[in-house]
Amino acid sequence: MIFARKVWHLLVAIKDGLVLMLLLLFFALLSAALASRPNPVAARAGALLVTIDGPIVEEPKLVDPLALLFSGGEDTREYRERDLVRAISGAADDSRIHAVVLDLSKFAGGGQVHLEAIGAAMDRVRAARKPVLVYATIYEDAAMLLAAHASEVWVDPLGGAFLPGPGGYNLYYAKLLDRLKIDAHVFRVGTYKDYVEPFIRNDMSAPARDARTALYGALWSDWRANVAAARPRADIARVTSDPVGWLKAAGGDAAKAALAAGLVDHIGNRSDFGQRVVQIVGADSQDSTPGAFAHSDLDSWLAAHPPAAAGRAIGVVTVAGEITDGKAGPGEAGGDRIAALIDRAAAQDIAALVVRVDSPGGSVMASEAIRSAIARLKARGLPVAVSMANVAASGGYWVSTPGTRIFAQPATITGSIGIFAVVPSFERALAAWGVTGDGVRTTPLSGQPDVVTGLTPEVEAMLQADIDSGYRRFIGLVATARHKTPAEIDAIGQGRVWDGGAARRNGLVDQFGGLDDALAWTAAQAHLRDGAWHAVFLGEKPQPLQRLVAALRRRDDDAAGEGASGRDWVGTIAARQQALLARAIAGAGRVMAVHGAEAYCLDCVDAAPSPAPDGAPATLLGRLGHLFGLS
Repeated sequence: MIFARKVWHLLVAIKDGLVLMLLLLFFALLSAALASRPNPVAARAGALLVTIDGPIVEEPKLVDPLALLFSGGEDTREYRERDLVRAISGAADDSRIHAVVLDLSKFAGGGQVHLEAIGAAMDRVRAARKPVLVYATIYEDAAMLLAAHASEVWVDPLGGAFLPGPGGYNLYYAKLLDRLKIDAHVFRVGTYKDYVEPFIRNDMSAPARDARTALYGALWSDWRANVAAARPRADIARVTSDPVGWLKAAGGDAAKAALAAGLVDHIGNRSDFGQRVVQIVGADSQDSTPGAFAHSDLDSWLAAHPPAAAGRAIGVVTVAGEITDGKAGPGEAGGDRIAALIDRAAAQDIAALVVRVDSPGGSVMASEAIRSAIARLKARGLPVAVSMANVAASGGYWVSTPGTRIFAQPATITGSIGIFAVVPSFERALAAWGVTGDGVRTTPLSGQPDVVTGLTPEVEAMLQADIDSGYRRFIGLVATARHKTPAEIDAIGQGRVWDGGAARRNGLVDQFGGLDDALAWTAAQAHLRDGAWHAVFLGEKPQPLQRLVAALRRRDDDAAGEGASGRDWVGTIAARQQALLARAIAGAGRVMAVHGAEAYCLDCVDAAPSPAPDGAPATLLGRLGHLFGLS
């Protein structure tokens, strides 16, 4: 008994110690969060420093405190496009801001529509006779699109430019699946619905090639026109048509090659760049580091300039990321979550609704849940507009159909009106290992669908009939919304993806414009004059712990001090190759996971490498093994 009591006392002491440690950790985190929270007083005179060390998105994902706690990798912040536009545009009229500085050293890219909107904001600053300076190690397509709108572009001596343009190869798994004796049962409608092609072909089909050629050609043309208009001296044709000759002409020095082609204005390290900014806005009195300049960071400026909140509210619901069943998000469009947001907004005093879509689609069921909620609100007599960002395709177009007016940009990717489903089965693989199936069926559907012993012809026919029915419903919704016949929509449907310009010509889009244009249109429809309304972005607010972690994860956006350098030229290309392969494998895993009927667009995510699925092994070989059940 004495020994047992001692053990008990020891366990109690360990428990009390752990509780005390957790309490101390909590209050330390709370103190750090309060200290790091943006403060309007911290917005100082000088430059507006915008350090973008992550991707630009429509809707950042909420921080998962547990995932962040146990993560072994570096946390990556996502930057909301409208925050960047508001801050940079606001700097034009802010008397304390004398220049705007963008640090793109670790920029992780963004959609073309978002980048063009930020570029337009930079143009407004320059029109106010304030310089805009950009610094980076490597300028890829996305960074170059932003940098073209700057008055001074700086590159690190070990950096340069790499402008590959949109496009590239996909992985095709038909031979591999046959070798592994895995059967992918594909059910689809749409000649151009090529998401499933990697599982049934070893190369791209002619219709898919034609559609992608047209899409990428339009996007690339739009990119070149934007860069040429903002930076006429840039010799894009030389850089993209003869990249080897262009680089060799500079002795293999990528930074000097970028300077010779007019892509950048100056070569210098971070300190050199900081000294140049000091000449314009003055030195930072609180930092003696060479090149430290007076500035306000993005978060401080936004905290000091909250959005206007006068007049009636116009609701904005965001459908961003993959559309999934359930309550996922923000940053992922959980159908139940977004439908609930819309239904709650309908019960409130909002004057109109704008649906902001930046999604390649996903679950048909979730897309329909969102569409139905929008239709219910519209039935109450409220004006409804749709604002398409970078992507509003497949399920992203499904949820757009209730909109009375659809706004998009020339670089928007939309359409992809088609449906598919993939159901894998493993009867051949199991038979090779001596595993077979047998039993008794009372009907042709007994025990079906069976992914172990295969699908009966009856089940396959029923699944295809269901997909056919879903497609007819899809084109029927579009036909009603766009005042066309189902035959007319079928002609421009079939899973084909369109750029914004083509979509406007074929009637899938009403007019060019961004979110502000859609808001102004709904305000006019609601008979609200300028200044008598404001936008309210519908969404669940972060929980206290999530706000705490978000505050802790904010980086010090100080370019003159601890700014991290990006990868060099060779490292950037290697990282790009790893990211593209990881995205292809992640996409394969997504389909093989059997989500059900899908309205999803492969072309729409082709230019944006995505991380591996949660829980997948970190290495590429590990991901491949995880995908096909080999690990």
